[in-house]
Amino acid sequence: MNDIRIERITPYIFLFPAMLGLLMFKLYPVFKGLEDSFYAPSFLSDSEAFIGLKNYSFLFSDPVFWNSLKITLLFNVFINPIQVILAFMLALLLNAKLKHIGLFRGIHFVPVAVSVSTACILWNIMLSPEQGVVNSMLVGLGLEQQPFLTGSKQALASIIGIATWKGIGYWAIFFLAGLQEVPVSLYEASSIDGASRWEQFKQVTFPMMKRSITFVAVSVTVSNFLLFSPMYILTQGGPEHSTNVLMLESYNSAFLYSDSGRASAIVIILLLLTLSIVAMQFKFLRAKH
Repeated sequence: MNDIRIERITPYIFLFPAMLGLLMFKLYPVFKGLEDSFYAPSFLSDSEAFIGLKNYSFLFSDPVFWNSLKITLLFNVFINPIQVILAFMLALLLNAKLKHIGLFRGIHFVPVAVSVSTACILWNIMLSPEQGVVNSMLVGLGLEQQPFLTGSKQALASIIGIATWKGIGYWAIFFLAGLQEVPVSLYEASSIDGASRWEQFKQVTFPMMKRSITFVAVSVTVSNFLLFSPMYILTQGGPEHSTNVLMLESYNSAFLYSDSGRASAIVIILLLLTLSIVAMQFKFLRAKH
């Protein structure tokens, strides 16, 4: 009887450290942020004043918040599908049986290994309107110089390009793992039936990759909704608030204006928005099964 009890308890003992970490570092901050969003700084005492839902009502009447929300959605509408598609295409290339493919698999991961701050500094130098190598190449080709990060119409697109360069190698690893799990016998059977490469992709590769696609799509969405370090390092939300995403606005509220209540309210709204989009992704991707 004791042996049976020990066998039943053992899995929970091994799961306890992970569950404790999840509770401390994931769930507790969420509930703490929700609590903080009901308070505002008090100038009459050291403690904060309870104001209920006023932080949320202030946000909904704040044009800066609505602009940040628009920029966040616009950023994710473009970068999420771009990263998923390019990462999948890169994984197909990495999975090909080509000469020296092992060397290419190592080289493609270099942008992932570079820290975000280092990558941002390098790209800031290369995209400089005056002495940047990219503009030097454009001038050499007889084209006009571009403002890139210093122009309100190009700054967000430039950050999308930088974040994509930094991220697709990482997401391609998950796709590559999924591709290598597809049984070779399925390709052999389809070849015997006379299927072309494109037909094999549609009938074999893509259906077998749905779990990997779901995982990467959801992970990319969560990661990019929380992304703000390139905006903070490269543009500080400018020019003309064209790169001021919600996470950056929350950071500024907390650390520049010392308004933790407003910052927490923004994070809670961003969390609800992200969960809603992730739920729709799960529903859409599972509807094809």
